[in-house]
Amino acid sequence: MAGICCPNLIPHLNRTTTQSPLNLQRVHGARCCSVTPENENKTKTPQLLKLAVSGVTELLRLFSSSTKDRVVAEVNTRDRDRISVSDVADVLRILESDYENAYFVTGNFTSGIYAEDCIFEDPTIRFRGKELYSRNLKLLVTFFDCPSIVLQKIEKGVNSETNFVLATWRLRTYLKLPWRPLISIDGSTFYELDENFTIVRHAESWNVSALEAIGQMFTPTFGRSDY
Repeated sequence: MAGICCPNLIPHLNRTTTQSPLNLQRVHGARCCSVTPENENKTKTPQLLKLAVSGVTELLRLFSSSTKDRVVAEVNTRDRDRISVSDVADVLRILESDYENAYFVTGNFTSGIYAEDCIFEDPTIRFRGKELYSRNLKLLVTFFDCPSIVLQKIEKGVNSETNFVLATWRLRTYLKLPWRPLISIDGSTFYELDENFTIVRHAESWNVSALEAIGQMFTPTFGRSDY
């Protein structure tokens, strides 16, 4: 979600998300899920579109954030960076708390559970580094008007001996543009963990394609105020 709203809003399931690429199973008595890799990313986003989104996002970041804002953001990140986890359940609990605090639309997340070079991706953008992700989120927040992010489900799972957490959510927000477009996306985020239960990959999936998501930005709401 660190991409489309600027334009760049969320990440990676593409056009057909009605059928999730997940198989449910039980691991040590807990309800978990395992990912079927061959079902991922069947529809590729055009490379030119990804490059355009990355360029626009970077330009907006450079021109919209002051040095003072960056310093404050870095201090806040350090305050939330002192986190220790001992298992997947700890990570799930922290992520659930971050969703309760609406981290997608506030920019405030627990950075301590992410690797420094964590991969962040969605249908429109892919990059490394949690500090860059934090800056991109802070940038997006300034464009949101009456945002709402609702966590629908969050669960842990194992895929080829790799632990992960999968969260499904619903995002609704207007953008602070003259025609006040509505961004409406249902999606999921796949959090891949390493052996130390640190998040090394944050991959989002959407129920719309990248082109459809960007198209929402140019669709006026004509004064509507409801979702």
